[in-house]
Amino acid sequence: MIIRKPLLVALLAVATFACTKETQNKISRSFQNWTGTNGVLDVISEGKVLYRFVKIDKMTTATATNDPTTSRAYRFGYGVLDKNFNFKQDEDEKKLYFEVSDYSTQYVFYENPYDE
Repeated sequence: MIIRKPLLVALLAVATFACTKETQNKISRSFQNWTGTNGVLDVISEGKVLYRFVKIDKMTTATATNDPTTSRAYRFGYGVLDKNFNFKQDEDEKKLYFEVSDYSTQYVFYENPYDE
């Protein structure tokens, strides 16, 4: 059976709009991850950048263990700890897991302006 392109696009649109908002966000993030990103996370205290993580593809909001519809007050992800703040991964810098709290941490997440 051959499906014509306009029909396929219409079916995908209906399927997307039928999803919950969170499912739509997950689909959007999967496309973003597939196309690739190079996010930067600056952790700030008293107006100074304490830590910088680069090469972050996404940050995820944690959900409650017993109720997956309830968000927790922190975000997490994986990124390279940029020790010398030069926006790129050097030989001695490696990828690691991080968490940032909504209550006690000031942070800024943005696309790397020096992406190569």
